[in-house]
Order: sequence, then structure tokens, then C-alpha cells
Amino acid sequence: MSFATPPGWYPDAETPGTERWWDGTAWTAHTRASAAAHPAPHEPAHPPYAPQAFGPPTAPPPPRGGSRTRVLAITLSSLLVLGAALTAAVLLGPHDSGTRAAPGPTASDPAPTAPATSATPSPEGSPDGDPGVLVDQLNGITLAVPDGWEKVKNTSDDAPTIRTAVSYDCPGTSASFCYRGTVSTRTARAGQSDPKAIAEADISTAADKAYEEDVLGRRTHGGITSHRVLKAEPVAVAGRTGYLVRWRVVTAKGPGGVVQSVAFPSTVGSETPVIVRLAFDADRPELPVSLMDTITRSVRPIGDSATSGGVGASIGP
Repeated sequence: MSFATPPGWYPDAETPGTERWWDGTAWTAHTRASAAAHPAPHEPAHPPYAPQAFGPPTAPPPPRGGSRTRVLAITLSSLLVLGAALTAAVLLGPHDSGTRAAPGPTASDPAPTAPATSATPSPEGSPDGDPGVLVDQLNGITLAVPDGWEKVKNTSDDAPTIRTAVSYDCPGTSASFCYRGTVSTRTARAGQSDPKAIAEADISTAADKAYEEDVLGRRTHGGITSHRVLKAEPVAVAGRTGYLVRWRVVTAKGPGGVVQSVAFPSTVGSETPVIVRLAFDADRPELPVSLMDTITRSVRPIGDSATSGGVGASIGP
């Protein structure tokens, strides 16, 4: 069982020789000289329910009003003095400069507007910002983007890709869009090093991706019914010896197409082989097979626009 300390005068622990009035729930701002030495005839020197007998209330009393008032007064005075000093410094300015701070805005001034922002430009000479150049940073190569083509921002396999700008309903299903021409670059699988073996293995994958079915399993051209090899030979790409395989594929629906896989060592890092895949719809006058050779010849190491001398050309025995 607990008892609340009754109202009364009690010694002020912060100010020896004085007493402060406890109203039964909190300390008040009322103080007086200690009555212990001169107890009033009608007040006992030690109240019968003094805090010493029962200890502090269950919860510690909050800061007493007198102390809090003094602290707030001192703090407010300090802030006023500091504010006055800062105002004078702003209005008068440095004495030795002869300048005065510019006046602040008024109600009649127009509201300030934020400066226009723009995307961070690519470094001067960087191929990343050139719409006519596809950049494969991972494999350290670039290649030219033909007129009327576009760079693809997002692909299912994150491969740097360009394609003809206009799409059409795939002949095998109206639920999917096809493009007349696509070119993409990628890194060969780990453990592969021979460009010939890589190109010969990749060409069937390139054909399936372009004319067999899409990523959702839809047979966009009715599937491939047959193919024949148009070219399979060594080739120089970006100054490196690689290998090229080209197929003509026949599909159940539509004109079919021509697909090509080129593999060659990268010019960066451990020279892990790079694959460039090309796929053109057949019988399109704007997509002659010679354009595949032109794109292959345009492959360069990043930062090297002068590489030539057999780049993309066949290598004789």
C-alpha cells in the first residue's frame, strides 16, 4: 500500500536554507526561508507526512516551475541577443568592404524558379551517346547501327541489340511482333575458346531464337522446316581471327530468313570469345546479305575507330 506525500513546505534540495511548496502532486514556484530554525507556532518543524518519512512520490515529480522558468528566461535572453547580433551583421556587412547585403525578396517579387535540369551528357567522343553506334562495354566492342535501325533498351537476355525500327505481326501468330532484322552481341559460354567451334554451335541457337519460337514458346514463323549452309569460314573481326557461319532457313510460314553467327576473341580482359548474331528476313530488298558483311566489318574495339586492314573480310588459306 502506498501513500501520496501531502501538500506542505519541504526543504529545497537545490537551494539550501529554503523550502518549496509541494501541492500534493507537483512542486510549485513558491519558496520561503527555511522554517526549521524558526518554526511557526501553527506549523510543526517536521510535517508528520514529510517526504523523508515516505520517500518520493511513486513517479518522480517533474522539474519544478521556478527552475524551469529561470532556465527558459536565460535561454530566451541569449537567443534574443544572438539574433540581434546576426541581424546587425547582415544589415551592416563588413566595414572594410563597403558593400551591403542585397535586400531580401518582397511580396511583389516573382517567385524564384528552379534552374532547368538535363540528363548528364556522355563524355565527349564517347560512343554510348551516339545513336549510330552500338556499344558492348562488357566485351569491349562497338558496331555500326544501319540507317533506319534502332538500339533496343531492354532485352530478355540483356544482350546489346539493334533492330529495324518497324515491327510487324509474326506470320505464325498475331499475338507476337517480329522485326525484319536484328543484330546482338554476347559473351561465349565459359570454357569455350575456339571461335570455329563456338560459331558452329551457336548458329542453331541463333536460328531458333529468330525463326523457331519466341521466349514465350510461340512459333512466330510456324517453326523452321529446313536450312542450308551459305558460308562457313575464318574471318578477321576487330583485328582478331574469328569464324563465321551463315544459314538460310526455311519456315512453315512467312519468307524465312538468313542467320549468321560470328565468334572471335575479345580485345579486353582475358580475351573471352565474343559472339555476334545476325538475323535478316529473306527476300527483303532493304536487307541484302551484303549488309551482314558491312555490319561485321564495322565491329571495332571500344576507343579504336581506325582499325581496318581485313576487318570482317575472309582470311585466305
